[in-house]
Amino acid sequence: MRSKKRKPRPADPHPSRRSVPDPREAAEETTATGRALVLPERPEEDSAWPEEWPLLPLRSDVVFPQTVVPLVVNRTGGIRLIDDVLGGDKLLALVTQRHPETEEPGKDDLYPIVCAGSVLKMLKFPDGSTRIVCQGIFRARLTAIVQTEPYLVGRLEPLEDVVEEGVELDALVHHVNRLFQKMVEQSQQVPEELQVAAMNTREPGRLADLLGSSLPFTIEEKQKLLAEPNVRARLERLGHLLARQLAVLELSSKIQEQVGSEITKAQRDHFLRQQIKAIQEELGEGEGENPELDELWKRLKDAQPSDEVLAEAEREIERLAGMHPSSAEYSIVRTYLDWLAVLPWSKSSRDRLDLRRARKVLDADHYDLEKIKERILEYLAVRKLKKDMKGPILCFAGPPGTGKTSLGKSIAKALGREFVRISLGGVHDEAEVRGHRRTYVAAMPGRIIQGIRKAGTNNPVFMLDEVDKLGSDFRGDPSAALLEVLDPEQNSTFRDHYLDVDFDLSKVMFIATANMLETIPPPLLDRMEVLELPGYSEEEKTLIAQRYIIPKQLEAHGLAEGKVAFSDDAIRKIIADYTREAGLRNLEREIASICRKVARKHAEGNRTMAKVGPADVARALGPPRYFREVADRTGTPGVATGLAWTPTGGEILFIEATSMPGKGALTLTGLLGESMRESAHAAMSYLRSHAQALGIETAWLRRHDVHIHVPAGAVPKDGPSAGVAIAAALMSLFRQTSIHQNLAMTGEVTLTGRVLPVGGVREKVLAARRAGIRKVLIPRHNEKDLIELPAEVKADMTFEPVDTLDDVVPHLFPDKRARDRKPKASPTRGKVPKKTRPLPPPDEKPARRPRSV
Repeated sequence: MRSKKRKPRPADPHPSRRSVPDPREAAEETTATGRALVLPERPEEDSAWPEEWPLLPLRSDVVFPQTVVPLVVNRTGGIRLIDDVLGGDKLLALVTQRHPETEEPGKDDLYPIVCAGSVLKMLKFPDGSTRIVCQGIFRARLTAIVQTEPYLVGRLEPLEDVVEEGVELDALVHHVNRLFQKMVEQSQQVPEELQVAAMNTREPGRLADLLGSSLPFTIEEKQKLLAEPNVRARLERLGHLLARQLAVLELSSKIQEQVGSEITKAQRDHFLRQQIKAIQEELGEGEGENPELDELWKRLKDAQPSDEVLAEAEREIERLAGMHPSSAEYSIVRTYLDWLAVLPWSKSSRDRLDLRRARKVLDADHYDLEKIKERILEYLAVRKLKKDMKGPILCFAGPPGTGKTSLGKSIAKALGREFVRISLGGVHDEAEVRGHRRTYVAAMPGRIIQGIRKAGTNNPVFMLDEVDKLGSDFRGDPSAALLEVLDPEQNSTFRDHYLDVDFDLSKVMFIATANMLETIPPPLLDRMEVLELPGYSEEEKTLIAQRYIIPKQLEAHGLAEGKVAFSDDAIRKIIADYTREAGLRNLEREIASICRKVARKHAEGNRTMAKVGPADVARALGPPRYFREVADRTGTPGVATGLAWTPTGGEILFIEATSMPGKGALTLTGLLGESMRESAHAAMSYLRSHAQALGIETAWLRRHDVHIHVPAGAVPKDGPSAGVAIAAALMSLFRQTSIHQNLAMTGEVTLTGRVLPVGGVREKVLAARRAGIRKVLIPRHNEKDLIELPAEVKADMTFEPVDTLDDVVPHLFPDKRARDRKPKASPTRGKVPKKTRPLPPPDEKPARRPRSV
């Protein structure tokens, strides 16, 4: 074995550009990527080096020969040094500090072995720093410092590599390469370019410098590698470092597998928090120094939640303190704590318990509705006597446009509470009410908790709109989730899935609204106090229009109060000819249309007062949309006027019957439901079984088929309340006598001829009055429903209670002779009497027909 010394190589004046990284990516006075790049080998050249070299101290890195590193220079002396070097031979010595925090290092603060190098590139930045790219050239020993101002200058003694060629050196190189490959397999953090460079490096000394510079060793370990001129000893030291690093990686993988299989997540979190706590103590960072978490905890305590909520919040804050802000779970926990802090756990608005003021507010916003107003005043009276009274659970049921939602706002105004409204129409997911669990991505509380947060108090007036239109599917049943919300005995401990702590809803005044009670599940309906809002009569609509709707629309269209005057006759014409509803929405819409036309005239310069009469309504709104066709329809034998209830109010319903030669069959058309078809069969069976008593020839019934039709055929109809009207239409057909033109009827018929009570009497009576009918037959058990009718309706109409079909017959026909007349032997359809006015064209009839109930 023989040994030889290699002279240090001069700097390559033309380094490869691909080997030079962008200096802007570097960290301060250190390599930016944690690795060095090797230049292509150059032929050896002898060169004379200067004795004195400018010294550039490095805080936290070691530069090796034949490597290129980016550096950031911030010190004033270092910047001056770079400027002077670039103006000369570009040579400098890169020396590592023993203590990185030293600002003005001396000879004792620097490691004695340095790397001589040259500056390849320099860039200056607006922040005053200078960034350079340097190339290491050879090792050297710092023998003395000859200058300290404006920067350090020292004498260097070059150190030549000692190479002992032979089999042992080759074995060391092979051993180092094998350890390096194992390290690459264990760690995913070794860059690919370093693997390629190591594979293509043939010189043992350069291989040791390359790996020593690029791998994650400590400053002391790197400095010892730099200080070793003997290549064999350097490779041995590098082998020890690689073996230790590889053992650490293998042990870390093994520990990670054991931890993942043996300890729970809670233990892992506790272990990591203890480690973080120990690290903070070593760094002098005690607890309570996170102002963000301190502020969050202060907000939580100020909200004054229950002890359970505070304990849960404290646990989550401890978890948050041990997380890095960039982790995904950090934002989830932080959002959860924000929700806990913002909810009004103990904040309540003060009720205004002045009953006179409350009555005044309710009367100012709504006309009539005495039942509901009385219920609110009763609640205020009890609340005044008992401070801790739980909030009522009310349900306003009625047709659209009767003021259910606006009434909720008025109640909140009268009580002095906040008002929150959520729409439940079309909601199918239980999580919409109870919230999503935090394990789901983008989880959030349900609509109840969101509404409470929006209100800012724990006792708002909370309106659950369209509760009758809730749905259910595979995601759950929202109506079942509302059972807890609307139960005064349970809602004091309502638990949202997202919050997972109890929230007290007992102080909230819940008001649900619905158009139909039939579609609400019975357990949910049982938890609510139902208050019905019936439809309005024509007089009530006229009064409401003059007091509320017209002033509102004048203000909405920028018209002064005295600039437009609607007569009562004009409003009645709008009600009769342009709207057919139980509520007020269409009436308000037509009044708004007239106000827009008046506003246009004012904008064009015509500012005279506009008086709106019946003729002006026809000019502004066009031809009438609805007609009172009762007289035209019921002038024919076999036609009777029934009454129907729909979710939008009451409607009249025509029953048409005709006969033809046949075998006594009964045909039913008009898209009738099963219940209505059964009512027709029951009425027919009763008439056939009592034909002799009713003056009907039984032989004629056997020789003729009967066809019953209920227009309009495209609208589904169902319910038993049309039984009396069907029996009356058949009686009119069999006797060939027209029924009274101003008579309507409702009631269910049994096989024995009894007339049973039905629902929706108020809406049906108002519909009959809108159609010009002044006499109505009702079941006797429905007489109690007449009490709720407006006084003007009861004064304007006649109501005949009946118990059986025998009581119905005397009221059907105009005179006694017609009532007692027997049918002819071969009856045919009676001749249609002369009409008082032509029938309206089909497109002017109502677009839809009601469903009989």
